[in-house]
Amino acid sequence: MKVKQSDIKILFSEDQLTTRIKEIAAEMNSFYKGEEICVICVLKGAVMFTTELVKHLDMPLTMEFIRLSSYGHSTSTSGKVNAVEIKLPDLNGKNVLIVEDIVDTGLTAKFLLDFIKCNFHTKSTKFAALLDKKIFRRTDIEPDYYGFEIDDKFVVGYGLDYDGFYRNLKFIGYADKSLLEN
Repeated sequence: MKVKQSDIKILFSEDQLTTRIKEIAAEMNSFYKGEEICVICVLKGAVMFTTELVKHLDMPLTMEFIRLSSYGHSTSTSGKVNAVEIKLPDLNGKNVLIVEDIVDTGLTAKFLLDFIKCNFHTKSTKFAALLDKKIFRRTDIEPDYYGFEIDDKFVVGYGLDYDGFYRNLKFIGYADKSLLEN
């Protein structure tokens, strides 16, 4: 049985998300100084963050979408990254911005950064995550940009899901893991 939306406690409101994403965009605008970038959105979780972020970027950009998975149907990572779909254009000589929903173990981020490094000679490669969960980090990967640091909570909403549900929430929230796994 799926947990009721009323059982999900708000961690970051829609206003908090919008404000922080605008701040991140301002940092990126300052860094790129109008240079063209290729934004790579890691589906499905980062789609809402990515679409809100690019609305506030003041440079020419292209968008690419890839699908990676490490959670499956659980509330914890499997520890194995599955490249569901990872077709990318020629990124040689380009500024690349990878956008992820959450970094916890860092395994997905490391996989993707290594993939870019092994296959392309980019002008720059930056990594952005809406949420940074350092408590479970298993790599030395740190996002260049992040929205919020979180502790040991399983979060849903604003693109983040549990078993495909709750992505459509306008906020990021959490529920007791035992409610989600029943």
